[in-house]
Amino acid sequence: MRMMTSRAAGWLRRAARAEALPLLVGLGVVVALWVFAEVAEEVLEGDPLPFDDALFQLLRQPGEPGRPIGPAWLVEVALEVTALGSTSVLLLMLVAVLGYLALERRWRELLLVVIAAAGGATISSALKALIGRPRPAALLPFVHPDSPSFPSGHAMLAAVVYLTLGALLARFVPRRRVKAFFVTTAMILVFLVGITRVYLGVHYPSDVLGGWSAGLAWALVCWLVALALQRRGAIKAPK
Repeated sequence: MRMMTSRAAGWLRRAARAEALPLLVGLGVVVALWVFAEVAEEVLEGDPLPFDDALFQLLRQPGEPGRPIGPAWLVEVALEVTALGSTSVLLLMLVAVLGYLALERRWRELLLVVIAAAGGATISSALKALIGRPRPAALLPFVHPDSPSFPSGHAMLAAVVYLTLGALLARFVPRRRVKAFFVTTAMILVFLVGITRVYLGVHYPSDVLGGWSAGLAWALVCWLVALALQRRGAIKAPK
């Protein structure tokens, strides 16, 4: 009798966790969209955001807005790190992951990754064209972005791709600490890409915040789709 009670309690705990996860992810989508909407509204109204100028100037040489603080090597490091959010690097990474999924015959997971990346890129381009915010005036002489400033495409696509891939990799390992490592590493990469965009002067902090929130919202929507397909047995459950 005690064994049956223990099993029933365990089943109830697992069921509660299974029901809570979609709710938490859904809450994350709502919060991320709210943050994006608040920032986008301020940008569209043309009002300066309180933290934009303060953070932007904090990372510039006093009296020289075109020069980031720190030694020359730090600028080189920032350029290399920020490339982790570029279209070419993200595309190469996606091709490698898609090749692995194809070899494993995980076709539905492959399709989800394609939809997540392509959808994120499309949303980013549409938002940039719709809002049309000019880039900061204090650009480095060798940095020549040719798209509107809000939201940051690097920050948004890094959030979409790295968070999606981090969650995907976490599905393939049994140990929780390794799962946490993948997700944490993805979050660190997203953070570094966003910070370097401001440091290099190609985006305002609000551009990055908008990119992070929009990218997180889209990544979480894709996770919700994956959870729904998993419950239907369309894709394999995580180990």
